[in-house]
Amino acid sequence: MRDFVIHSATATPLNVSLPLYAESVPAGFPSPAQGYMEAELDLNSYCIRHPSATYFLRASGNSMNDAGLRDGELLVVDKSINKSITPEHGDIVIAAVDGEFTVKRLQLRPRLALKPMNAAFSPIYPDPDALEIFDVVMHFVHSTRR
Repeated sequence: MRDFVIHSATATPLNVSLPLYAESVPAGFPSPAQGYMEAELDLNSYCIRHPSATYFLRASGNSMNDAGLRDGELLVVDKSINKSITPEHGDIVIAAVDGEFTVKRLQLRPRLALKPMNAAFSPIYPDPDALEIFDVVMHFVHSTRR
């Protein structure tokens, strides 16, 4: 388990609306509907449901690679501690086990576990008294260029 760097959302986020095209991008041949704009999209409204309960966190480590989360990438996190969102089975959460923080997929059944998304790592089967689930990861933000 690793430490995280927390970045808070500002109280008055800048709204920047950019084009959202109706057609999805095929991984093959271009579409005849190419270029039709469906709407405008503001990433603040898309990624942040509860501005006062949202913060950014930088991931450290490789235990969530198979979920698309790589070392150093940003997480958009909703503070479940404020009850803006309730962690559910299958959510990716920020949790602490015996006081050490981690990001893992929450398994509530058949047995409580924090599941890594990388076969090189083992699931954590915490004692419920030693587990604190803090927040729910809503989005990953990563660049395709380094």
